[in-house]
Amino acid sequence: MREMVDLLVIGGGVNGAGIARDAAGRGLSVTLVERGDLGGATSSNSSKLVHGGLRYLEHREFRLVREALAEREVLLRLAPHIVWPMRFVLPHVPEMRARWMLRAGLFLYDHLAKRVTLPGSEALDLRRHPWGAPLNGHATHGFAYSDAWVEDSRLVVLNARDAAARGAEIRVRTTFTGARRDAEGWTVTVEAEDGRTETLRARAIANAAGPWVMQALDGTGVQAPDRIRLVRGSHIVVPALYAGNQAYILQNDDRRVVFVIPYQGRFTLIGTTDVPHDPASGPPRCTPEEAAYLCAAVSRQFRKPVTPEDIVWTYSGVRPLHDDGAENPSAVTRDYVLKLDRSAAPLLSIFGGKITTFRRLAEDATTQLCDALGRPGGAWTAGSTLPGGDLGGRTPEAFLKEAARRYPFLQDATLQRLFHCYGGELDRVLGEARDAAELGHDLGGGITERELSWMVQQEWVRRPEDALWRRTKRGLHMTEDERQAFAHAFSGVAQAA
Repeated sequence: MREMVDLLVIGGGVNGAGIARDAAGRGLSVTLVERGDLGGATSSNSSKLVHGGLRYLEHREFRLVREALAEREVLLRLAPHIVWPMRFVLPHVPEMRARWMLRAGLFLYDHLAKRVTLPGSEALDLRRHPWGAPLNGHATHGFAYSDAWVEDSRLVVLNARDAAARGAEIRVRTTFTGARRDAEGWTVTVEAEDGRTETLRARAIANAAGPWVMQALDGTGVQAPDRIRLVRGSHIVVPALYAGNQAYILQNDDRRVVFVIPYQGRFTLIGTTDVPHDPASGPPRCTPEEAAYLCAAVSRQFRKPVTPEDIVWTYSGVRPLHDDGAENPSAVTRDYVLKLDRSAAPLLSIFGGKITTFRRLAEDATTQLCDALGRPGGAWTAGSTLPGGDLGGRTPEAFLKEAARRYPFLQDATLQRLFHCYGGELDRVLGEARDAAELGHDLGGGITERELSWMVQQEWVRRPEDALWRRTKRGLHMTEDERQAFAHAFSGVAQAA
């Protein structure tokens, strides 16, 4: 049995990784266990937005929107390589909402929290503005406002890397199977991928298992203090519908909204749905009905219709929303609820949450855990960049310009991609390479041997899909034969690393 740690974190999604980082930074000894890959479920299958949640204003969730808007600015500062501004176009459809209502909502959105880097909203004449060109002309007026994009799966990995740098142990492909409590702490059993079991000791547990939070609670023998609702959000990816970096937020005829977002340079990402998910049905998948729904929502307002035959990729995530009793899945709160059981050794369970507010959730959770353990330590993460986020005082544009001088053999698109993965750590990944040959073979999708070795050594990549679909999205740019070739080459490079 290993030496007792202060905190065991169950779940390697964004909340679990965020708690591990925060707790390690406050001096707690931490072990995180994740049964699959980091960010392998909900946290890599989001709409990939850091946003306040404009539509949440209709449900009067002003505190949640204010907190999310404030966090938007924090994350833009802490991770400028994986979080960057994005301008959204909101066409006005008179049948849906009055123009004054949209204007009032955007006024609140601009002023509920302080904006530092993002411009405010503006009215648009879509008949004249270039951003109206992709639309079919039914909406003649609209608005533009700001939010931000996030590389969601990389956000998880960077939190885990920073946690590890501060002393946390990150264990992927390790399943939590049960725990029992005594006066001094928890005796925890975990199972490795090869079936070996191990016993750990921890003074406290943070249950950040997301959609599996109830199953993890069952494993502790503690009665669940709350319930969650599993809501599936599906997305489709199609060839690019328009040029430009602007995104669109479309009002649908069921009063939901659908995002249309430029993606990976060559594609358009469309999402999302809100459908109750039955875990007995297996892993989440985009159903034909959901795909047709998203296609129809875009086809109503875009010049170029979208059909299911256009879809090149789909993905789905399950949101573990706190059950607040709302009948409509779209009306269920996206806020988080923390439940701390202090009847003996502490057990904190997380219900709900959204990627934008993960850092605040982690801060609140760690503060409660430190208090329960009698350990001092104040909040610190709002002022500490994530790995790669320190650009030496330069803007992303200035950093890229300088990197292009150091690595003239890299194409602009390749350098952009690598920057949006590794940011200020680019030199650590590329090393002293003077030409492309020194990075090793291109294994597919532009991933070189050097880059894959970094992902294996530094980012817990254990399988080809970890690299192709989570640490990067290069799988989307490859044929099936190319993906198979990458998988064949993967084991040799991984073993050498």
